Amino acid sequence: MSFLGIDLGTSGLRALLVDDAGQPIGSTERHYDVAHPHPGWSEQDPADWITALQGAVADLRSAHPEFASLRGIGVAGHMHGACVLDAQDRVLRPAILWNDTRSHVQADAMDADPRFRELTGNIVFPGFTAPKLAWMAAHEPDLFARAARVLLPAAYLNLWLTGEAVGDLSDASGTSWLDTGARDWSDDLLAASGMTRAQMPRLVEGSAPAGQLRADLAAEWGLSAPVTVAGGAGDNAAAACGIGAMAEGAGFVSLGTSGVLLAARDGYAPAPDTALHSFATRCRGAGIRWVSCWPRPTA
Repeated sequence: MSFLGIDLGTSGLRALLVDDAGQPIGSTERHYDVAHPHPGWSEQDPADWITALQGAVADLRSAHPEFASLRGIGVAGHMHGACVLDAQDRVLRPAILWNDTRSHVQADAMDADPRFRELTGNIVFPGFTAPKLAWMAAHEPDLFARAARVLLPAAYLNLWLTGEAVGDLSDASGTSWLDTGARDWSDDLLAASGMTRAQMPRLVEGSAPAGQLRADLAAEWGLSAPVTVAGGAGDNAAAACGIGAMAEGAGFVSLGTSGVLLAARDGYAPAPDTALHSFATRCRGAGIRWVSCWPRPTA
């Protein structure tokens, strides 16, 4: 059996094929651009992510016969981005990324409402998802009115892979819509930003099944057995699980398009006044954990 890990990054997509003991079989990557149409704006076309994924799968299929025994897929993605879809799951506008600062006015207004810090355990940053939708309501009202679903980048890939809108708790923690302690969407916070639960993906733990690979896609990729797609994770939560930084005091430094200092916690102890991010995650066999990140620099 083989398993596919997908890292949907800001500058490119990386794919790693491993065997059932977790040993690498092969890897590949594909790159795409980030658009900056105005100062402080940072956007990507989700179609570029799909093109990159299809190219990565083609690379692995041609180089590694073990791909035919694929049984599971997990997606980690750059957090906080807003992929806005209509009622037919068509993308309405380029995804607004984590390092986009256009919604600073809306973020300040949300952060002034004490419910946001109290329920999410985090300051509302312009890079988070909720203020992006508030910006759309103010500046793109026609598109906002057509928004039937809002997905984070990893959840968008889950939708494409399975046909189901499913996200995980670590990614949802960075939206400003999650009651992080309760590990569920907050109807109060959604309503405060003009959204509803119906527009959100179904939430699962990152190590839990999100769905099955679409039959047509499995056939296209030459797969005959069912393939389970896991809930996945935000990129840094996935990194914490991958390197085993899941016990109190363990952590790491990540330097990429963003820079992160992460520490694992054994319990939920938010400290929003410090500007420390508090995100929920879970690794198989590790129980429920919270990861704390110092804020990423924004472009």
